Amino acid sequence: MPFIAIAICVAAAPVTALAVMALAGLAPAWPVVVAIAVTILSAAAFSLVWARDLDVLTAAVQRIEADDAGPDPAGAVGPTLMEPLGLEIARLSRHLAARSARIEQERRADTLILERLPDALVVLRQDRTVSRRNPATDAIFGADLPAVLRHPELRAALDQAIGDDVTKAADLTIAGPIARELRATVVPINPPLQDGGRAVVLLSDRTRERSSERSHADFVANVSHELRTPLASLIGFTETLLGPAEDDPPARKRFLTIMAEQGARMNRLIDDLLSLSRIEMIEHQVPSDTVDLAGLLPRIVAGYEPRLAGGGTRIVVEIASDTPPIVGDADQIAQVSQNLLDNAVKYGREGGTVRLTAGIAEPGKTWPSRPGVVLAVADEGAGIPRADIPRVTERFYRVDKARSRAAGGTGLGLAIVKHIVSRHRGQLSIESEPGKGTTVSVWLPLAQPGASGRDGD
Repeated sequence: MPFIAIAICVAAAPVTALAVMALAGLAPAWPVVVAIAVTILSAAAFSLVWARDLDVLTAAVQRIEADDAGPDPAGAVGPTLMEPLGLEIARLSRHLAARSARIEQERRADTLILERLPDALVVLRQDRTVSRRNPATDAIFGADLPAVLRHPELRAALDQAIGDDVTKAADLTIAGPIARELRATVVPINPPLQDGGRAVVLLSDRTRERSSERSHADFVANVSHELRTPLASLIGFTETLLGPAEDDPPARKRFLTIMAEQGARMNRLIDDLLSLSRIEMIEHQVPSDTVDLAGLLPRIVAGYEPRLAGGGTRIVVEIASDTPPIVGDADQIAQVSQNLLDNAVKYGREGGTVRLTAGIAEPGKTWPSRPGVVLAVADEGAGIPRADIPRVTERFYRVDKARSRAAGGTGLGLAIVKHIVSRHRGQLSIESEPGKGTTVSVWLPLAQPGASGRDGD
């Protein structure tokens, strides 16, 4: 035991001296024996206290090493012979405990900031594998994150940032069902983190900003062209009414009718442009509600009855009885249906039939293998030339410009449909045969079991 060694070391010198004195006859034997006994007992007592102090101090140091910020165990005895050292160790323990608590609080604050950060943040190791990431990363990219991290521009920025130990930025364009434009900021970590983290990558989605910039440019380029004709008409007829036709009631009535038509045309154009702009702003946000087509479509068709009365054109609705709900935004699905019906009625054969159908999609060459529903609108009109089909979803593109303007079209109906379908992660298909009609079909994914939200009823 340690205290035996301590006792031997403490008592060895005086006991040896007393034994030599007794053997040399310098002191009586019995007093020497008593003195030796007292010395040994005193050394043993001292060694016991010393050993206990060492155990107490050792336990205190072990608690510090284990980062135990709690108080000493109940009933613990402090050191006796090493009390000053024990007090210093206790003070050091309190200081380290306070420092550890402060560091833990700061770490939790940093973690909370990273978790609440709306942008994706990824920490990469030297070999470009992911060390950690915040929840926004999974929410924004999900399984597409590896493809983003392999982007050549981001790889080059990582190499430069780590090699030169400076912050680098790069603009990324991610292709896919929905193209994304990202701003990647790479911040090197030197020295590396304990888990091997070597660089922080902050990915900011700039898709909405860039889309807004392009929308503004398109607005100036296209709208100025589209508004020129009706504005010129309004200005010309206004000058005529204020001049030569001021006292000509038949001319005034005819000019006012044309002015009203041109004003309505401009109003439709502006409404469609605003609608398209709103759709593009949220195109990257996938809807989560459910829509019941069986309840939604008949109500939309009912709104066409006054418009078709006496015209001979009729709309036939065929919705399969087993058509399940779809994932979608009910207002936007209604807008898709209305735009397709508008085109079919405008450009279909006068007195002909427009068919609106909906049912479970059959997986194959045309549609995805996962479950979905196909919504289709077919007319009996003049059809679309094959060369024009790929372009009819472009803004302001018209196959027959004169007929489109005469029918009140803005050239934006199918562009709006395309962006809504893209937001719903669906597919759009256009089939047409000149002289026989056109069929526009939209594939939309089914709602998952247990999904909640608006049902379109």
